[in-house]
Amino acid sequence: MIACLLLLYLIVQRVRCGFAVKNARSRLEIYDAQTARLSYGNMTYVDQGSGDTILSIHGIFGGYDQAFDTCKDKVDTYRIIAPSRFGYLGSEVLGNGTPAEQATAYVELLDNLGVDKVYLLATSAGGTVAIRFALDYPERTEGLILYCSAPPLIQKPDTYLKYQGPPAFLCNNYAMFLISPLFEPIMGMESSTIYSMLPINMRNIGVEIDASITNPDMAKNYVKYPIEELQVPTLILHAKDDKMSNYYDMKKAAVRFPNCTFVTFETGGHLMTGHSEEIDKALYNFIEK
Repeated sequence: MIACLLLLYLIVQRVRCGFAVKNARSRLEIYDAQTARLSYGNMTYVDQGSGDTILSIHGIFGGYDQAFDTCKDKVDTYRIIAPSRFGYLGSEVLGNGTPAEQATAYVELLDNLGVDKVYLLATSAGGTVAIRFALDYPERTEGLILYCSAPPLIQKPDTYLKYQGPPAFLCNNYAMFLISPLFEPIMGMESSTIYSMLPINMRNIGVEIDASITNPDMAKNYVKYPIEELQVPTLILHAKDDKMSNYYDMKKAAVRFPNCTFVTFETGGHLMTGHSEEIDKALYNFIEK
């Protein structure tokens, strides 16, 4: 009996997952994404709004959709450029896909769009790429904004995890859909977050790059991240109950950022849920200042 119930559950979830993936593909069509043909390949992005330019850099399981959704309520005030990072939703990969190569690709995209300087707004795993960009291209950077971002280390580690992401067998639509009820206890995010991650098969190359290259990079190449030498102001926003990016690690690392503003939320998790007004105010004050 239990085996039959389990089989029925798996079949129902398979059907539900199929509908969810179909709806996710339809949802992508509303973003009016464009594709830039760069020297190394294609980069897909959303470009909306006018004013000071924010380059939105998404995290793991993201793409131009999540990058834009992070800032979509700001298009009346700012120009939002929201690309898919390497291996996500239509963006190809330069070289090995390192954060430095991702930053170089962003510069070429900005050149194509005639944009001189940007505010970098990065979430989660995108923080490593944003920090790399700000270090390598300070002349193209107005400011650095980190939303529950991966923190830099405060000293060179003796060891580090060489793979920092989900195992490969979970990086498909059905497997991730099946475990989505566990998102809340494990990651502190609602199970409905799965709908913004689908279709995963259009993002899994990027997930692999993040897990094996992007996420370990600040530990692996610690000396190449001289945070103290950043030439741009930084705004850090972080929730204390974030289960994906440790708040206390970021609090320790924040002292390494020159000219840094640190905004803390007691709750909200990795997505800083419930704090949109405070976030908007902090962002506005940072950019206007």
